[in-house]
Amino acid sequence: MVVLKRLEDARRDGDRIYALLRGLGSSSDGRGNAIYAPRAAGQVEALRKAYQVAGVTPDTIELIEAHGTGTRVGDAAEVTALNEVYGKAERKGPWCALGSVKSQIGHTKAAAGVAGIIKAVAALHHKVLPPTIKVEQPIESLHSGDSPLYVNTEPRPWMPSAGHPRRAGVSAFGFGGSNFHCVLDEASPHKEAI
Repeated sequence: MVVLKRLEDARRDGDRIYALLRGLGSSSDGRGNAIYAPRAAGQVEALRKAYQVAGVTPDTIELIEAHGTGTRVGDAAEVTALNEVYGKAERKGPWCALGSVKSQIGHTKAAAGVAGIIKAVAALHHKVLPPTIKVEQPIESLHSGDSPLYVNTEPRPWMPSAGHPRRAGVSAFGFGGSNFHCVLDEASPHKEAI
């Protein structure tokens, strides 16, 4: 279950805050070829809108929880969109971890977006870049070294960056070209003792 609450209300009520929702972007692929044929252009629009609403730039996002359908067409469209948006950042080499919860739990259909949000929120809360399993051969544009993205296959400490909090982007791209992307920030720069 995910509970969304205004930050000032959560603080007032003494709630444990796991992450902050900074912004959400949506788009439609419009008239597409088929219900299962996503278009990178529509996904790019959702990404850019989310970052505009959140007031952030892609170079401050260090984890992408991708929709990650596991299909050749779907994953190629998503990586193309991510490379287009993230490739314009000033940073060099692979610097943004990429994963999808679907490799661990399968495709949850209508709940796929919220499953990705839960994984990203847990990563921000625990300060760990989570692994994505069952990736033996990433698509070519990821292992060429030219992409700002890399598939993270082992859990790693998520070290803080100067100038911005730990930040993740989460994508949910639905049937027929309904595209959503959100930006999440860590609630605190310090790891909470449990």
